This record gives sequence, structure tokens and C-alpha cells, in this order.
Amino acid sequence: MRLRRSELSTPGHSEKMIAKAAASTADLVFLDLEDSVAPSAKVEARQTVVRGLRELDWGGKTRGVRINSADTEWAHEDLLEVVHGAGDHLDLLILPKVKAPRDIWWVETLLDQLDRKQPRRAPIRLEVLIEEVEALINVEEIARCSPRLEALIFGPGDFSASQGVKTRAIGGDTPDYPGDVWHYARSKIVVAARAAGLEAIDGPFADLADLEGYRRECRRASVLGFAGKWAIHPSQIAVANEVFAPTADEEAQARHVMEAYQQAQEDGLGAVSVDGKMVDAASVRILRATVERADAIRNRRG
Repeated sequence: MRLRRSELSTPGHSEKMIAKAAASTADLVFLDLEDSVAPSAKVEARQTVVRGLRELDWGGKTRGVRINSADTEWAHEDLLEVVHGAGDHLDLLILPKVKAPRDIWWVETLLDQLDRKQPRRAPIRLEVLIEEVEALINVEEIARCSPRLEALIFGPGDFSASQGVKTRAIGGDTPDYPGDVWHYARSKIVVAARAAGLEAIDGPFADLADLEGYRRECRRASVLGFAGKWAIHPSQIAVANEVFAPTADEEAQARHVMEAYQQAQEDGLGAVSVDGKMVDAASVRILRATVERADAIRNRRG
């Protein structure tokens, strides 16, 4: 299991921020060549990213890069320079503003060509941002279009503009709407991801001073089945790591119930009552995910 409780966005032009990201406690760090880098700095930022990936100690973190979208003049060289330059120091690419499978196939084809020219220990995986209304319409098809895909990410900022949602801050509440304005989009994305065997990641929360608001959005996403959330500042990492991890009590209870169910199966029973609650195969399926995530976190710390 690749942990994605926290995915830290880091501007690709800043050596100082890249060094801080490498020393952080984020599960995944992606160095950004898209929105956080000015057009005049994008070309130079590629080599800053490559140096950071190759020269810094990233520990057990997953290392990613967000390239520019496939319809820009930078995307092709982003991919070639970063993938060739970083080599095995790069784990995945994040693709922004995907609208349909063709955007992913373009990247997949280039990666296949580079793999034949420069063999790698492990293939580069992909995460794609669902941040356009066209992408949400096509999300089931997108989720199943490439074996390199590992995760779908909800991008509320660009999605607000694409749909015309009136919001005060990226990823936050909309006071005039009675409830979570992102519930439909989030639900559709996580269902498409899980049906395709992928993980779903919630996007950024822009109000850095409002950690309780960030925690609220982490909880909403976690309840729906998201595996983690973006952090756009190191101060958000600890909150995401906490919310998207089972507590010690949750892990202990899960193991207790699973052991009781295993004993019931050995005794020829299909279900069993544990602490006054009925437990069957569906219950154990939920609890198994809790135990697997707890084990993955423990291994990450080790």
C-alpha cells in the first residue's frame, strides 16, 4: 500500500521549499511545475526539480512531479526532462486538467517510449486531477484507461471555475449552500476510483490560517472513502496524517473483531456477535482495510 494520507504540494522553482518538503512528514511530496511556477520560470524549474529529486534524502516518501497540462507548450519538455533527469528518483507524475482518456494516453505513450530507451527499476505511476466538468462527466472512463494510474485527485479550485461555483476560497465552505457543495463531485470521483481499484485524494484547502476548517474537510473526505488530502503548507500535514489514519483504539477493535470472526468461521458460523454487534463478511471487509492501513503506517515509520 502506497500511503497518501498527506500529499504535499511544493513549488518546483524553490530549492528552499523543496529541501523543507524532503525533511517533512508528508507521505507523498510532489514538486510542482504547473500553477505555483510562473511562466517565465517554468523551463528553469525543471532542472531545479531534477536536482532536488536526485540530491536530497527523501526517506520513505513517495516522490512525484506535477507537470503542466497536456494542452500547454511546456508539457512535452516537462515530461522528457524530468523523467530522463530524475531516473529512478521519481515515483509518479501528477497530470492536471485531464478531461478525457486521450490526455492520459498521450503521457502513457511517451513514458512507454522512455522506458524502452532508459529502463527503470519500477514504472512511473500516474495520478490525475479531476478539476474540469468534462473530467467529471468522463471520470469512470478516465479511471479505467491506463494501468499506470494509481489515484484520482479532486481539484476544487479549477473545478469551481469550470462549473461556475461561487466560492470564497479554494476547498472551503460556501455559506449560501446548505451543506457540502462538493459532495456530488467528491462522491462520483471516489466511486469511480474505487470501482477501478484506484485511490481517491481530496484536493487543496487554501485558508492556511484555518486548520480547523482543513480538519473538517479532511473528515468529510475520509468519511466518503478518500485516502488522503493535499497539503499546500507543511502546517497541514499533521492534520491529514492524523485524520486519514486509524486510531490505536480503532485498530485494536478491528483486530479483535476479525479474530472473533475467524474463530466463528472455523466453528462453521457465517456471522458472530461481538460486543453486542453482529459481524459478517461485509463487516470484516471494512475492518481489513483499517488493519492494512495501520500496518502500512507502521511500516512507513519503521
